[in-house]
Amino acid sequence: MADKKTVLTYEGLQKMEEELDYLKIVKRKEIAEKIKEARAQGDLSENAEYDAAKDEQAEVESRIVELEKLLRNAVVIDEEEVDLDVINVGCKVTLHDVEFDEEVVYDIVGSTEANPMEGKLSNESPVGTALLGKKIGDLVEVHVPEGVIQFKVMNISRQ
Repeated sequence: MADKKTVLTYEGLQKMEEELDYLKIVKRKEIAEKIKEARAQGDLSENAEYDAAKDEQAEVESRIVELEKLLRNAVVIDEEEVDLDVINVGCKVTLHDVEFDEEVVYDIVGSTEANPMEGKLSNESPVGTALLGKKIGDLVEVHVPEGVIQFKVMNISRQ
């Protein structure tokens, strides 16, 4: 079975590459030093520091594998080439929330970059999915567990 493609903006790609480098270069060395120090204490069967360091090592190695897989399957969206006539990954959208009569701004990103607290919506989220392909002036209805949210697309720009 083919691995799922990871949609990333250039910024998201850079962040993942930086995290991978940090884990491989800095974190691995730190953990190796912790394990070395714990081994020097003697009996490993009841050594909590050794167990903690080995657990941390396993977590870091797992994250490295995950990042390498995501990067191997990455499709990077060139924000300069994004069609600003319709909403797509790599766009910044300004919406008017009909219910609350307020303006909201979101960056549409791939699922691995999503962070709603920072205004980064996944293209796979209910709101992101509903927005894809819409144009300025369109009224968008998003079905969520609480009901239906309505947005009017006010602007589409580059991130």
